[in-house]
Amino acid sequence: MFELLGISPQALISQLLIGLINGSFYALLSLGLAVIFGLLNVINFTHGALYMLGAMAAWIGLTQLGGWVGMPDLELPYWLALFIAPLVVGLFSIVIEKTMLKRLYHLDHLYGLLLTFGLALVIEGLFRHWFGVLGNSYPVPDILRGGIRVNELFIPWYRLWVVGMALAACFATWFFIERTNLGSLLRAGTENPRLLQALGVNVPLIITLTYGAGCALAAFAGVLAAPIYQVTAIMGSDLIIVVFAVVVIGGMGSIAGSILTGLGLGVVEGLTKVFYPQASSVSIFVIMIIVLLIKPAGLFGKVR
Repeated sequence: MFELLGISPQALISQLLIGLINGSFYALLSLGLAVIFGLLNVINFTHGALYMLGAMAAWIGLTQLGGWVGMPDLELPYWLALFIAPLVVGLFSIVIEKTMLKRLYHLDHLYGLLLTFGLALVIEGLFRHWFGVLGNSYPVPDILRGGIRVNELFIPWYRLWVVGMALAACFATWFFIERTNLGSLLRAGTENPRLLQALGVNVPLIITLTYGAGCALAAFAGVLAAPIYQVTAIMGSDLIIVVFAVVVIGGMGSIAGSILTGLGLGVVEGLTKVFYPQASSVSIFVIMIIVLLIKPAGLFGKVR
């Protein structure tokens, strides 16, 4: 069947795998956006820059950290970067929330969008000035090198690892918000923060930690992406528009919608590259237009 269309099964499976990998990043990034918007009502345009910061932190830790501290042999291995980079970016985001964003919560969403958009431009501009726009390679960890061969198709272990880790992080986030007591407090804080604070819950602290956790997810995705894509100062800006489209299609603030839509659209994009490559770069946006015409709140969203 596929041979009649001029497509080999190997090419189809290869593009499906690429689509699933891209979908994993879409899901992970859109999940962070959905958490922040759903619980804080902030449209966080710095998400792409924070994704870049995660990848940059991993690359700097591996290649330049030793020179900076006067210990040439010192390196930050990939396995530590998976935890340290999201932690550092999360703490950085908490500083942003405490010093800037908290002043805008009582204003229209547009002010938060403009602030975070400006911050994204500043962060990206600084890293372009320091490191340029040329890509930097990040090696795959030794234990994840190689892959599995299925007939003529070669599947790298690292790409399977990325899909597994992204799905695990998405499920853990969904479970925490939807099935735990602390997650119930988070959701209650968005519905009636004054009542929750009257019951003795520190709502501002919950908001701050939620914002930091959502931004840390972006950095985690950046570390996962570093060995696959070139680490560059503009890698976040190339991705953030697509991720926002994913969030809109899934429904703003919908946790499950972001995960399922991100994975599904990644696969659709991969299949489009096989059957009609010219439309692959716009397929997600065409789907967004159709969904918004039929269901303005998104596939899994609710009218606020």
